[in-house]
Amino acid sequence: MQTITQYKDQALQSLKGKWGKGAVAIIIYYAVTGVLSLFDYAYQGLGTIIMLFVSLPLSWGLSCFFLSISRDEEVTNGNLFDGFKEYGRIFITMLLQGIYTVLWTLLLIVPGIIKSFSYAMTPFVLKDNPGMSGNAAIEESMRIMDGKKMDLFMLYLSFIGWAILACLTLGIGFLFLIPYMETTLAHFYADAKEEANSL
Repeated sequence: MQTITQYKDQALQSLKGKWGKGAVAIIIYYAVTGVLSLFDYAYQGLGTIIMLFVSLPLSWGLSCFFLSISRDEEVTNGNLFDGFKEYGRIFITMLLQGIYTVLWTLLLIVPGIIKSFSYAMTPFVLKDNPGMSGNAAIEESMRIMDGKKMDLFMLYLSFIGWAILACLTLGIGFLFLIPYMETTLAHFYADAKEEANSL
């Protein structure tokens, strides 16, 4: 595995000339989820269900958006909604990932956190394996992350200072921090996948 600094440097390189595109993607994502939150507040119950059905494929689309950026692929803001093209497979997988994480967390907090790291590569696995089922994608993420969960934890931890600074800008800084984090995670995935496949 490479170092955290190397993943971050790769992300910065990938985002050169694309920071604006990344920021717009974040604005669109939070605009949609913000409207859904208001609907959820106004129509509790029904709003929650609608938010769940829309936000899961949308969050997958956001992850894949920055995966494409990390690979220097052509990407548009419309790609944020790619999760609706394979809606059933994407929704079920993301739902299962959330359910499994919650169940482990209910058992004990620490195992829940550990499992969340095990499942973290699931959106990328789904993107790279169009015919793969939900449980298979989650299991593949677990295989890729075997022995690498602490590496991912340290990677997330390295962004805490930036997150504090982003909060001090009334949240505006997150328009650039989230693309930075997501693209770094995508490079981490590429390295972790390559290492897992070489064993």
